[in-house]
Amino acid sequence: MTGQNVQGTVAAGFEPVREEFAAILAAEGAGLDAQVAAYHQGELVVDLWAGPETTRDSLLGIYSASKGVTHLIVALLVQDGVLDLDQRVSHYWPEFAAEGKGDLLLRQLLSHQAGLVGTDAGFSMAELADDQLVAGRLAAQAPFWRPGTASGYHALVMAALSGEVVRRVTGQRVQDLLGPLLRDRYQLDLHFGLPASEDHRFLSAQPMAVTPERLRALAATVTAPGSLSGIAFNRHHPDNHEVWELPNLPVIRSQGPASFGGVGTARALARLYSAAISPTDGAAPLLTPATAAAFAQVQYAGWDLVLRQHKAWAVGFHPSSELYPSLGAGAFGHSGAGGQQALADPRNQLSYAFLRRRFLYPPQADADHDRMLRALHTALNAAH
Repeated sequence: MTGQNVQGTVAAGFEPVREEFAAILAAEGAGLDAQVAAYHQGELVVDLWAGPETTRDSLLGIYSASKGVTHLIVALLVQDGVLDLDQRVSHYWPEFAAEGKGDLLLRQLLSHQAGLVGTDAGFSMAELADDQLVAGRLAAQAPFWRPGTASGYHALVMAALSGEVVRRVTGQRVQDLLGPLLRDRYQLDLHFGLPASEDHRFLSAQPMAVTPERLRALAATVTAPGSLSGIAFNRHHPDNHEVWELPNLPVIRSQGPASFGGVGTARALARLYSAAISPTDGAAPLLTPATAAAFAQVQYAGWDLVLRQHKAWAVGFHPSSELYPSLGAGAFGHSGAGGQQALADPRNQLSYAFLRRRFLYPPQADADHDRMLRALHTALNAAH
């Protein structure tokens, strides 16, 4: 795939980003639908897309990048004094105290330390789409490790937990707050619960392109359905689907579970993270520098019991500079399965989002984002 297949615009000086995007697409072969966007100091500097069906306004599943959107809402509530990161979760949600979970702090919950990666029985897809039902089941569940002593990725349920805290203090679901707090305020093409009238713009997710080498590598990482990883990804339930399929399920797309059910554009995610750290349309940033720094601060670094690798967690986000060395300290965001990424770099006043339709071979994702972010910083440095 050559550069002429890439559509969209870049600001003067950001041409290297277009070239890197084209190179990544070429390496994956023809037919890849993808979008990438970036803002600098509140201005859109990269707005690109490619693929046989993708347009500027095509909607793609954002998978776990949904968690980052949810936790921007949590950050706003903390900033406004409605929530306190050092308060016990059970203070807001008394039922959560069952089975020895009463002392877990909100900041520990948001850094995947609760030990509630799923339930013993698992969930049907209809149940998993209902955050309030999921939260109720998890409140009654005995944790899989002593809360606060270890961390493991709460892949499909994290924002059901944090979203229930939000619902307890505001009376509204994350899905209901997204519009007035974020989407309407910044004109974002971003949805937790895609309206039927917009469903025609959604591009169904596609499975990973497999090779014998990839299949062998993936087979070496497979764990039993009843393992901690299996429970976290709901593989022990007979109604489970592969992760890549989740946005394609009407019940997931229409209800928009806040952990993984968001649908949107790369431009919307990049604008949201830009608004979080930079003045937008004459208004102050969504987050104060102190709030952004507090949520970007590492809370846990060590062995992740679910992902079975070293992992660092900030407050509801990835500490993004750990993954991408070109970013400044204090960068934060959240990836999504299959190669999605959205983040903010406050020191460089930069935001970035990349969405793709075809599920990506997991080890490749961070390398691709690192290439794109290095190209962005090359452009920024050249401008200065």
